[in-house]
Amino acid sequence: MKPLDPRLLKEVAPARKYFLAISAMGVLSAALVLVQTVALSKILAPLINGTKLFSWETLATPAFIILALTVLIRALTIYFRESLGHQAAGQIILDLRSKVLNAASQLGPRWLAENSTELVTLATKGLDNLVPYFVRYLPQLVLTMTVTPMALVVMAFFDLWSAIIAFLSLPLIPIFMILVGKLTQEFSDRKIAVMESLGAQVLDLLAGLTTMKALGREKGPEKNIQIIGEDYNKSTMATLRLAFLSGAILEFIATLSVALVAVEVGLRLVAGNINLYAGLIVIMLAPEVFNPLRQVGVQFHASSDGVAAVNAAFDVLEAKEPHKSSQSCPDLSRSKIQIEQVSIAARGAFSPDSVNAVISPGQTVILSAPSGVGKTSLVMALLGFVPIASGRICFSQPNNNAINLDQIDLDSLRRQVLWVPQRPALLPGSILDNIDMNLSAKDSKLARLASLTGLDQVVATLPDGWHTKLGHGGVGLSIGQRQRLALTRALRLDRPLVILDEPTAHLDALSSQQVVDIIQLLKQQGKTLILISHRGIPLEIADQVIELHSKKDENANSKGSFKALGNHDENANELEIETFLSGGSHA
Repeated sequence: MKPLDPRLLKEVAPARKYFLAISAMGVLSAALVLVQTVALSKILAPLINGTKLFSWETLATPAFIILALTVLIRALTIYFRESLGHQAAGQIILDLRSKVLNAASQLGPRWLAENSTELVTLATKGLDNLVPYFVRYLPQLVLTMTVTPMALVVMAFFDLWSAIIAFLSLPLIPIFMILVGKLTQEFSDRKIAVMESLGAQVLDLLAGLTTMKALGREKGPEKNIQIIGEDYNKSTMATLRLAFLSGAILEFIATLSVALVAVEVGLRLVAGNINLYAGLIVIMLAPEVFNPLRQVGVQFHASSDGVAAVNAAFDVLEAKEPHKSSQSCPDLSRSKIQIEQVSIAARGAFSPDSVNAVISPGQTVILSAPSGVGKTSLVMALLGFVPIASGRICFSQPNNNAINLDQIDLDSLRRQVLWVPQRPALLPGSILDNIDMNLSAKDSKLARLASLTGLDQVVATLPDGWHTKLGHGGVGLSIGQRQRLALTRALRLDRPLVILDEPTAHLDALSSQQVVDIIQLLKQQGKTLILISHRGIPLEIADQVIELHSKKDENANSKGSFKALGNHDENANELEIETFLSGGSHA
C-alpha cells in the first residue's frame, strides 16, 4: 500500500493543487517550529541560569514578541490546513467519483451488472473514506518530509551527538508502522468486503420489500437487518481496537526515543559538555523530530480505508476498456451486417458458438435459441459491449470494403441503434418522465405511439394518468406494462437498426399482436430489425431465422476484484444498456 499513490496526483487535478498547497504549508510549519524553539530557548536559558530575573519587561523583548507571533501564525496555519483539507477532500472525492462513474459507464452493461454492488459501495461510502486521508494523514506525511529533516539539521548544528541519537532512533517508528500497516491493510480489505456484502443484502431486502409487504411478510427481515447492523458494528470496533493498539505502540516508541535524547543532553549538561541554551533547543526539537512521523503512524489506520478505496477506484479507471477508434460507422440504413464465425466466451462455454449470418438493410431477423445459448450476448457483441472470442463482425456498403467492428467508433454505431431490452431501465418518477422529461402529456406523437403500443390503455386505468409515479425499475406497473412503456419510449427515436429482446414476453395474446403490428410497421418503414425470441413471434414475419448453438470451453475462466470483461453471463442484467444507446439520458 503506497502512502501517496502517484496515480492520484496524475489523474485528479484538485489532488495536485492540494498537495502543492500543503507542501508549502509544511515548509512554513517547519520554519515556524525552528523559530519558536530558538526564541523560547533564548527566553528560558537566562531565567534558568539565574543570570536574568523574570519581569514584565521580559514580555517586551524581541525574543518574546517573535515567540508570540510564531505561536499565533502556527495556530492559523493549522486552522487553514484543516479547512483547506476538508474543502479539497470534497472536491477530490467529487472529481474521483465522477471519473469512476464515467469509466464504469464505458465498460459496458455486462460489467456494470456483474460489479454493481462493488461499484455502489465504492462510489458512496468507499470514496467518503478519503476525508480522513486528506485532512489528517496526508498533511502529516508532508510534515514528516519537511519538519523532521529540518529539525534534525538544526539539532545537528547545536549538538551533533543528539542529532545522531535521534537519527538512529527514527527507523524504529517506520519499522513498527510497516508491521501495523500490514495488519491494518488486511482489516481494511476485510471491512470493504463486509460493506459490499452488507450493502448487497440491504439492496436485496429493499428490492423485495414491496412484495413482502403485499404478502404480509414485511416484519420478517427485521432480524436480518439487526444481524447486518451487528456485523457492521463488529467490523468497525475491530478497526478501532487496532487503531488504539497501533497508537499506543507508536506513542511508546516515540516517547522512548525522545527520552534517550533528553537523558543524553541532561548528563552532558551536568558534565558541562554543552551549554544550557543549546541543550534547551535540542530537548525541545527532539519531540518535533519524532512527532510528525508518530502522527503519520497514528493516522495511518484512519487513512487505510481511504487508500483501499483509491486502489479500488483505479482498478475501475485502469480496467480494460472497449477499443477506441475515430472511424465512423457506416450508415446502417444502407449497410450489410456480416457475422463471420463469431464465438463469445460465457461461463465456461462459447455461447453462442461459430455464428455465420449476413443481415441486409431492411431485413427482419429472428435470433432463435433456448435461454442461455447467447442470443443477447450476440447482440451485445454486435454493439461492442462484450468482446468476441473468435471470428469477426463487419459492416459493408455497396461498392465499399467491409469495415471490422473493432475499427469503428462505437458511439457512432450505437447512435444508429434502437434497443428495447427484456427488462427495461425505468427510473423513479412519473410515466411521462420515463419517456421524456421535457414531454407534454398532450403531445400528438406520444398519443399516436401510445396507441400503437397499448400504453394509452394502461395509462387510462391509472388514477394519475401520465403523471403516475413509478418506483425504481418500474415498480407500480406489471412486467408487461413496463415493456409497453419501454416500447413507446424507444419508438420516439428514429434509428435504422431496431433490436427487440423478447418483445412479447409477459404479454397476453392481444398485447402480443399489438407488438407484431408494430414490427410490421417498422418493416414498412425500412428498418433493419433484429428480434430476440424463442416464442411468441410468428416466424413468417422474419426474412431469416438465425439458429444459435453453444459449445463448452475448457479454458474459460474469470478472476479479479472487479470481474473480468471477457467472461459473461447470458442471464446478467441488461438494464443499463438503454442508457448507453440513448446517450445517458431519457430526457
